[in-house]
Amino acid sequence: MNSASLMSNSKTEQRRLLCVALALACGSVTAAEIGPALRAQAGTAPQDSLIVFPTQTVPALAPWRADADVLARRTALVDALRQRAEREQAGVRQWLGEHGIAYRAYWIANVIAAPLTGPQIVALAQRSDIERLDADRPVRLRLPTPTTVARASATPIGIPWGLNKIRAPQAWALGVRGQGVVLAGEDTGYQWDHPALKAQYRGWNGSVADHAYNWHDAIHDTGSLCGADSVAPCDDDNHGTHTMGTMLGDDGAGNQPGVAPAARWIGCRNMNAGAGTPARYIECMQWMLAPTDAAGLNPRPDLAPDIVSNSWGCTSGEGCVNGDEIKAAVDNLVAGGVFYVAAAGNGGSNCYGIGDAPAIYASSFVVGATDSTDKVTSFSLRGPVSGGTRPMPDLVAPGQGVQSSIPTDSYMAMSGTSMATPHVAGVAALMMSVNPALKGHPNQVAEILRATAVRGGITDPYNAGCGGLTMADWPNNQAGSGRLDALAAVVLADTIFQNGYDNP
Repeated sequence: MNSASLMSNSKTEQRRLLCVALALACGSVTAAEIGPALRAQAGTAPQDSLIVFPTQTVPALAPWRADADVLARRTALVDALRQRAEREQAGVRQWLGEHGIAYRAYWIANVIAAPLTGPQIVALAQRSDIERLDADRPVRLRLPTPTTVARASATPIGIPWGLNKIRAPQAWALGVRGQGVVLAGEDTGYQWDHPALKAQYRGWNGSVADHAYNWHDAIHDTGSLCGADSVAPCDDDNHGTHTMGTMLGDDGAGNQPGVAPAARWIGCRNMNAGAGTPARYIECMQWMLAPTDAAGLNPRPDLAPDIVSNSWGCTSGEGCVNGDEIKAAVDNLVAGGVFYVAAAGNGGSNCYGIGDAPAIYASSFVVGATDSTDKVTSFSLRGPVSGGTRPMPDLVAPGQGVQSSIPTDSYMAMSGTSMATPHVAGVAALMMSVNPALKGHPNQVAEILRATAVRGGITDPYNAGCGGLTMADWPNNQAGSGRLDALAAVVLADTIFQNGYDNP
């Protein structure tokens, strides 16, 4: 098949060309768009596909108020999303069942993942209840590589430079260490019993582990040391364990890489040895909004985390062609009151570099990277985001040579915006710890973080300016509102709370 010939924007032409390539007798009308990545690989062999339904908006709910009951609103949202999916997906689910096609249906983004052949893609494209069909192809991400190695030994890593740079120890001195807050990660998995993470894992009560509602594996096929559907947290790429360590790691013996060491954590694996797909990302986000038991049943919105940290990006090769494939899932998670932090991405200092989901979404809080001298790093992607409504990234945080935990019971320094992002998630936990009223109000958390970011001394030696803004303009598209400051953010959050205001 000549994939280049299947790139027409016309739905009718898309389907005609696909029919010709597959030697099918097809009519002239098509209702659903067929994504270019799926058209290029469609054939007689089943291809992992994503069936996207038209309704991608958040169901109508009462206006979000500062004094709203967060759990009641989240529960109402989950109920509305589940009912919508049951109603709008019914016909396609029946068709898939009649054709013996195994599928996974999701309500947070109103999509279905299924392996489809070319003829099946063409048949589904004729349905008026489907918006489009896209690829759901695993692509290994450009995950950070280690810069220096410092494995666990007689010399503890202590408190890494990044925590001192953002003044986390000064925030701890106020008695604020993340207590009462639940952090979560969606990543390559986690070594849950790492000495720096075990005591903070929500599934550990001090004597036994219970992974129900605390861990989910969205990888349903083999291909890594974790296998498929791991019943306990497992990390097949180091990356996830490293990011979680920066959020809250502390082994009590001199290794303290975590910003919020008294917080608890839960996790979901959305990459298989570093390879993600839209369906895997969506499945983890759905689980975060309403964690389930070990069998994937009985969802509980009351056990959702307060903050989710995301050090990954969904690329066009995976099926995120227009950025819409996972947007509804991110938007709905934030609508449910979860603060959603996302890495800007790595790849250079050019303007308009931030281009992968979820960093391109307005609902995400996007983080770039700095080094120990407060320079924006050469790899941290700059904005602006095409079509965006605010400068990106939102701010920057330490991301060069960051030491943290890795399997097995070890420590390592890595570089990337992946390393900067968990610093922000940890500071958000400190803020919620001192001001519990911030839980469920991600916009207010974002406002405080931007308002308290450090601007003096932040430089970008690799780029003079982006999107009509330079480093003399704040916010800008290189460092956002500035570099993360834990102490200033905690003090402002506490001041707001002490003055009797629930939110800024």
